[in-house]
Amino acid sequence: MKRIDDLDEAEILALAIANEEEDSRIYLSLANRLRPIYPHSAEVFEEMAAEEQSHRHSLLSLYERRFGKELPYITRQDVKGFLKRNPVWLMDGLRLDTARTQAALMEEEASSFYAQAAQRAHDVDTRKLLADLSEAEKSHQSLAQRLGETILTSDVTAEEDQTRHRLFVLQIVQPGLAGLIDGSVSTLAPIFAAAFATHDSWNAFQVGLAASVGAGISMGLTEALSDDGAITGRGHPWVRGAACGVATTVGGLGHTLPYLIPDFWTATAIAGIIVAIELIVIAWVRWRYMETPFTSAIVQIVLGGLLVLATGIFIGSS
Repeated sequence: MKRIDDLDEAEILALAIANEEEDSRIYLSLANRLRPIYPHSAEVFEEMAAEEQSHRHSLLSLYERRFGKELPYITRQDVKGFLKRNPVWLMDGLRLDTARTQAALMEEEASSFYAQAAQRAHDVDTRKLLADLSEAEKSHQSLAQRLGETILTSDVTAEEDQTRHRLFVLQIVQPGLAGLIDGSVSTLAPIFAAAFATHDSWNAFQVGLAASVGAGISMGLTEALSDDGAITGRGHPWVRGAACGVATTVGGLGHTLPYLIPDFWTATAIAGIIVAIELIVIAWVRWRYMETPFTSAIVQIVLGGLLVLATGIFIGSS
């Protein structure tokens, strides 16, 4: 593996040509990944790929004038100092911010390489082209930002913000809400049944812990295995499964943890207060993200929760 100081001008130009080819292909891959959800941002990356191709043609023309048609085979992997790139362009569910961050890193590295290469070049035309490319890569801090100023209008940006919000609701809020409802409501009956059957806080805690963790595992697996997200656009199944499973467990543990208090009636009173808070939170999430009228959400959730709670108390007391 060589250092950049060990390269002659022919190798420097060949390496620059290889870099532009690779970067152009990466930008096109990012555009293809983003196009189904973020078509306007995909245009940005297509423009970036086109600009990299323009740089490549300029470098090829200069190389041919100086060194002929035989191009040495040298890539970034053959030279020390280049960063290993994380292949985000292969990721499922690629996030727009991740793609833009990757582009910014690529531009910064390319600009630094061209600046160093220009200092080593003795030919006036070569030095000028490399210096110009260095400036082009870092102009306006980011090529992605510069192109975004012309392509991503305020209306387009608002549209893509709405798309991100919709995906957040589909991939995180919906499965998390389903888990929170299941954990907060369905565990009420076994926990309070055990509590009122034994009047023992520790027994109620053990039942609640088992019910919460078991329900979390069950709900998480059910959500993850229900839909791979390829057609529905609901995102990676294990992300949704994790959101659902964790929310389910948290929902159950909320009114389980008070039973660590030895005094039964104190623990039960605190658990009842937490149940009320959980139901209000669920109603708020449904109103905030699912566009359910808050009054309707409160009535539905509170009524359902009270019915389950009463069932547990009735069974435990009988």
